[in-house]
Amino acid sequence: MTASATMASGRQVQEDILRAAAQCFMDRGYAATSIDDVARSLGATKGRIYHHYRSKADLFFSVYRYGMQMNFDAIRPLAESSSDVLEKLRNMAKTHSLAMIRTQAFQRCVWEGVELLQRGATTPEQRDALVELQAMRDDYAEIFRIVLEEAKLDGIAQYQRSSIALQLMFMCLNSPLFWFRADDGSDDETVDRIASQCTVFALRGLGLKEELIADV
Repeated sequence: MTASATMASGRQVQEDILRAAAQCFMDRGYAATSIDDVARSLGATKGRIYHHYRSKADLFFSVYRYGMQMNFDAIRPLAESSSDVLEKLRNMAKTHSLAMIRTQAFQRCVWEGVELLQRGATTPEQRDALVELQAMRDDYAEIFRIVLEEAKLDGIAQYQRSSIALQLMFMCLNSPLFWFRADDGSDDETVDRIASQCTVFALRGLGLKEELIADV
């Protein structure tokens, strides 16, 4: 096996571990999940996990980081595109909501990481890691804030404070994290319809007129 093939294989193993861990953390929560649980879900030994991640906390932070990176990878091209601000806002909002459904397990870990930081239920080392990850989340929100401000300047969006508008928008777009179940239908059409409805509610909350949010 070539060096590049070996590296690709290693990355795939890590991704498999992260996906199994994300599902376990979502199903059981951080405190109730063990490395043994992840290993069983993966059909592997816990030694395989420890080969890549030194602790449960390290694995959890890696899941958090991976979930946020997926969000950045999806949103940045839209924010940096040459599209007008309305199209940017619509596309970014819907893409974010789709990510909350399609990568739900990872995004629930991000949410739990935020709660762990707020509760302070961590060691100093873990808190430092969570503060760093929170900064990553803040940078992601800043991408949306810039577009929101542009939409307000163009007279498309109507709100008073961008910090409040941003939080309310994310509350709506993030909502599938807490109630969506794959058993309710995970086909592309169903997922797209759910994301569209969340996006419409979010854009209405930002003061966009109905004709500007049609066909989201």
